[in-house]
Amino acid sequence: MFLTISTTGTPERPATDLGFLLHKHPERAQAFSTSHGTAHVFYPEASAEQCTAALLLEVDPIALVRKGKGKGRGGAPDTALAQYVNDRPYAASSLLSVAMSTVFKSALSGACKAMPERAAAPMELRIEVPALPARGGAELVRKLFGPLGWTRVEAEAVPLDVKFPEWGDSRYVRLVLEGELRLADALRQLYVLLPVLDDAKHYWVAPDEVDKLLRAGEGWLAEHPEHKLITSRYLARRWGLTRQAMERLELVRLAEADDLDVESVDNAVDEGSDTEERPVPLAVRRRDAILAALADAGAGRVLDLGCGQGQLVQALLKDPRFTEIVGLDVSMRALTIASRRLKLDRMGERQAARVTLRQGSLTYTDKRLKGYDAAVLSEVIEHLDPERLPALEFAVFGSARPRTVLVTTPNVEYNVRWETLPAGHTRHGDHRFEWTRAEFRAWADAVAARHGYDVEYVPVGPDDPEVGPPTQMAVFTTSTATTGETEKEAKAA
Repeated sequence: MFLTISTTGTPERPATDLGFLLHKHPERAQAFSTSHGTAHVFYPEASAEQCTAALLLEVDPIALVRKGKGKGRGGAPDTALAQYVNDRPYAASSLLSVAMSTVFKSALSGACKAMPERAAAPMELRIEVPALPARGGAELVRKLFGPLGWTRVEAEAVPLDVKFPEWGDSRYVRLVLEGELRLADALRQLYVLLPVLDDAKHYWVAPDEVDKLLRAGEGWLAEHPEHKLITSRYLARRWGLTRQAMERLELVRLAEADDLDVESVDNAVDEGSDTEERPVPLAVRRRDAILAALADAGAGRVLDLGCGQGQLVQALLKDPRFTEIVGLDVSMRALTIASRRLKLDRMGERQAARVTLRQGSLTYTDKRLKGYDAAVLSEVIEHLDPERLPALEFAVFGSARPRTVLVTTPNVEYNVRWETLPAGHTRHGDHRFEWTRAEFRAWADAVAARHGYDVEYVPVGPDDPEVGPPTQMAVFTTSTATTGETEKEAKAA
């Protein structure tokens, strides 16, 4: 099992800097023990103009059989003799990935104290893998490596036997990659994609493999056109782990789309305290007002958009009138807490069929949200930057278009009644704005006019004669004319 990494250089920036980046001296051949054999690192050439580092993994077939418990490739016995006759000692696979993570651990992380600027900068690289198993053929190899910045991706099929060309090609390719990339990025790509192309792993895929995949795929996996295939194969098609990884990758994509870091997007849960407003009775009154408005609207299928920790979903489940409830939130941490709150893992089958928790952003259209009776945005809009509100407006009122939409938000005029709230402060550290009653009505009236809704306003909490209620709620319902047009369109379709 063999891999070479080559680079070129000049007298000012010699190619032998590769030795510093890999943390392996070009003048020495080194050996490292792995769980399935010995990994050797040596340099076939090392000059200022050209330097090549080679990784040779010498697999111990006895250790392979013992650790594989007598099974074949990846624990799947391809034939009766698979434990004795297989390609593991010769073809690049997860064995080579593990050896890379052992031998080139610092290089994979991009760390180099001796030359930090060199490690952070792209460099001319040529990587060659003489025998790479590729379930999917050379075309899949090009699909996986092509979008990653390589100027040359050559995947030459290896014939079954050069003496008998009529036998055709094997499932192995000779891989050559050339381009200008950071060494750490190139190694991470190989670490992930070698076992993906082999489509088998020599060890049990545990939950921590999700973290390994996301660490190695940072900066490239989330936007890769084949990220679903990569994730599924890397995690040995274990659906639970694949779903978990895909949800976390979706969060990365949402953060990158808004030019934010993941932590700032996944901030719906306050680690230090519960996110319900104080005092608690106002939160209870708000939920009661929402439940009453939904009942008046005759809603059975309800969306809780920005469901947070699931308090409203829990209240909806207690009322049998609500036959289908979907909680949507961008924060996976919030959804995890909601799942625990609802005890989804211990819920009866009939009750569990009524509720679904989904990850998603309210500023993107989602066809899964169409066709519901009602949608609730409870204390949600104030968490968005004002320039993102038009996107939310179109996603909810223009695309999903439920018959009823309930929107609650704080009334900033009431803040003077909170003795513990300093003047000029919002009620929550993540609030991007808090509106007066006039500002909220101006926004809601404009939304209703643009999308064919009627709107009315309901006070929530004590309605102070001077500053109004602590929470204001807008109840949007599709207008009669618009409802008739929609029904005609549905019948015509």
